This record gives sequence, structure tokens and C-alpha cells, in this order.
Amino acid sequence: MKVGVPKEIKTHEYRVGLTPGAVREYVAAGHSVKVETNAGTGIGATDDSYRKAGATILDSAREVFASSEIIVKVKEPQPSEWTQLRENQILFTYLHLAPDPDQAKGLLKAGCTAIAYETVTDAYGGLPLLAPMSEVAGRLAIEAAGTALKRYTGGRGLLIGGVPGVQPARIVVIGGGVVGTHAARMAAGLGAEVTILDRSIPRLRELDERVRIRFSTIDTVEEEVFAADVVIGAVLVPGASAPKLVSRGMLSSMRKGSVIVDVAIDQGGCFETSRPTTHADPTYEVDGVVHYCVANMPGAVPLTSSQALNNATLPFGLALANKGFAAVLENPHLRAGLNIYQGRLTYKAVAESLGLPFSPIEQAAA
Repeated sequence: MKVGVPKEIKTHEYRVGLTPGAVREYVAAGHSVKVETNAGTGIGATDDSYRKAGATILDSAREVFASSEIIVKVKEPQPSEWTQLRENQILFTYLHLAPDPDQAKGLLKAGCTAIAYETVTDAYGGLPLLAPMSEVAGRLAIEAAGTALKRYTGGRGLLIGGVPGVQPARIVVIGGGVVGTHAARMAAGLGAEVTILDRSIPRLRELDERVRIRFSTIDTVEEEVFAADVVIGAVLVPGASAPKLVSRGMLSSMRKGSVIVDVAIDQGGCFETSRPTTHADPTYEVDGVVHYCVANMPGAVPLTSSQALNNATLPFGLALANKGFAAVLENPHLRAGLNIYQGRLTYKAVAESLGLPFSPIEQAAA
């Protein structure tokens, strides 16, 4: 199978779809890998390191797209990329289609097969290709909050951990999944006062000994958000748009200079006032509340992120390279990752979020 790795072009996105080590695994399995020149610059991987791993280096993304049967990326394809995709080509990357109708329509028009990292499942009901980036994003959320709390960035001028005799920051994490757990651990480790809100009683029991926990209701969300210095949005509905849990009206009752970090922004965000930002211009203010809504947070630490992502995606990517689309039909976990197949939306939550027709894979591939 011919596998292609274009250079990521989203603003300040330094990760890469395949590291040299992953390329070596594909080549050892009998596949050819074509990598766009300088694709690995962000992680310190030179073209020579890819050549030594067995890859062929091409001068442009256009050449990579034109000569590959499978495209392996990190972030969702940008407009200049989805127009280069074609029928019978497999795209394997993060998609986050629910809040992005333009991308969805572009991929549908291309006629490609698009498999989303964020909806691939495992035998335990988890999301194994989303989890490593959720771990990174959860930890980065606290670092971002610490910067945004500083006075010169518009924050309250508060140190997350405080000092002896001075109250630390009060951090509320909405959602007790992978992002929320790692954010809470990071915040607690710095000495913050941490509360996690979630609707899963079993999950709250698991978290009970680590931080303060509360069952999430309209009342508890309001109570905690109004008293918080930092609110971390960590809510996930696989494949679907994130629910809006904090309205604009609530901002007027929040502390001036408090900080919102919306890690759910890839799925549309869980705050009504959230809009995607970039690492180049990460924050903005609404009603005195600083918003940090960077849509590719793990891209800031590409070496860690690329290695963690490749560790998770490698078995699935090799299965696709070995068997092509047959791997999707044979493997229920890869099948769960299938969002688009030859001009049809095959993931129900995405179709519902976009208001577009849904085609079960059994029907689409018939």
C-alpha cells in the first residue's frame, strides 16, 4: 500500500502524522511511504531521518496526495487539502466534523473514505486514539490557565498554587473524562483547589479520593463557575457537538479576570462564548472573562504529542495499510472511526449535528 504523509499546515501545528520510527514499521510491513519535505521539522525529524527509515521524500503536498492510497495526518484537512483527496483514497486523521460543515461537505464531495481518530474505539469502550491527545491537552490546559491568570494577559493576577497564607486558585473542571482527570491532577499537583463536575456516579467515585467532586446539575455548574478563578471545559460526546453548559449570561456573574479554557473547542466548545483561537493569538475577553480556546493545544508540544499519537495509531494504521477498506469492515473499532465513505456520512452523531443524511456503513458499502 502507498502511504502518504503531508506536512501539517494549520496555524502553529507542528505535529506529524508519522514519525520516522512509525515509517520504519510501515516499510518493514512491505508498504511504501511518501513524506512531504520538512514534514517532521516540528519534531526535529529531518528528511534524512525519514529516508533512513525507508521513506521517499517528495517536494510538495500535491505530490503526496496524488501518489498515495492512504493519507495519514494529524489535524483535519484544510480547504487546500480536501480538494486534493479523491475517490477510493483513505484519509486517516482527526476530523472533528460535527462543528465543521464546510469540511464535511468538502470531504463528501471528494468521495474519499475518511476515518476519524477521535471516534475509533477499543474493546473497553474507550477512544484510544483520542486519549493520548486528551492527556496532553488536559495537562496543557492548566499551563494555559496559569498564563491567562497573569495580570499582563488580562487575568486576575493570581498564582495557581498560591503561597503559604494566601488562597490558591479555585479551579473547576467540567467533565471527569481523560481531559478532566489530567487537568485536575495537574492543578492539584500545583496546589490549586480543584473541583470536578460530572454526571457519572461511578466516575465520581473513582475520582473521590483525589479532588473535590460534585454531581453536575444546572445548580452545581452555576455555583462552581461563579466562584471559580478558572473553568476548564472538558466535556465530550463522541463525534457530536459539545453541549453548551455555560451561557453568555452566566459570565456577568463570574469573577472579573477569571479564565475559561475550552478543551472541547474541537467539537464546537462547551461555553456559549467560545470560538476557536490559535497558538499565535490564543485568548480573547468577553464580559471581563479571559477565554483560551486553542483548537490544537497538543500542537504546542509536538515531540511529546507526535510520539504519543503514533504509539496509539500505529496498529490501526498498519491494519488499514495491510488490508485497505476491508480492515474497516472486519474490525469493529476501526469501523466506529468511519465518518465518511464515498460521499456518504456514516457516523450518526456527526450527521445529526450537521443536519445531513446518515448512511449506516452496511447501507453505504452495499
